[in-house]
Amino acid sequence: MKKLVLLILLSITTLSSQAASFDHSNWDQLLKKHVIIINGGGSTQVDYRGFSRDRFNLKAYLRSLEAVSTPTFAGWTKAEQLAFLINAYNAWTIELILTQYPSIKSIKDLGSWLESPWERRFIHLFGSTHSLDDIEHGMIRAEGIYQEPRIHFAVNCASIGCPALSADAFTGDKLEGQLAVVTHHFLSDRSRNFLKNDTLNVSKIFKWYRDDFERGWRGYHTLQQFLSAYQTSLGLSSDELQRLISSDIEIEFIDYDWQLNDKH
Repeated sequence: MKKLVLLILLSITTLSSQAASFDHSNWDQLLKKHVIIINGGGSTQVDYRGFSRDRFNLKAYLRSLEAVSTPTFAGWTKAEQLAFLINAYNAWTIELILTQYPSIKSIKDLGSWLESPWERRFIHLFGSTHSLDDIEHGMIRAEGIYQEPRIHFAVNCASIGCPALSADAFTGDKLEGQLAVVTHHFLSDRSRNFLKNDTLNVSKIFKWYRDDFERGWRGYHTLQQFLSAYQTSLGLSSDELQRLISSDIEIEFIDYDWQLNDKH
């Protein structure tokens, strides 16, 4: 009987954790208040002064992230987990900037010879202390879990060259559509992705994380195949698309702008 009761309790716990989803509404409100959409959605600027005034609310959201246990997280759908991790990365990046704002011009100013800003362990999550690198590379990009290359257009590094910080919080039920939108917006930005003569110039994100785009997501095993799926976003003609697929168009990676994506 005791074993039966235990099994029932475990079943109820599992079902309840699977049914529950995390409430990101506080983060959503902060984003809508302090993120400025520019370039038709291709880029955004961040009102860090505004975030600084709302830092109490930001820290309250971060504490709510910290309160999530590993079993609770494990009970969510993969979409809910991924939305949680993307929001966590972006929110803690804002918090990191605020630790020294307005005396910095770039997130890189927060690093040192021994440690990059992404290696600093200041994030309390799942009972341990983590870095931004831990969240991005150890959780979001962990091989065999999410296998989602479009996260590179969702996580934000607080820099002009980085894909826009979304003005909406990511949520599990909307994640697929949200990732589609941020990918389209980024690839539509001609300051970072454009065809010139016989060369397709694209963000260095595609160089740094090329393996993620060539790992077989939706059957794409080369960077050319991934990019060819976004013909409209990249503004390619049918002829240019075919030349890209056949590698007759060269791919080059443009310089990355590490200046802070601050509101002007």
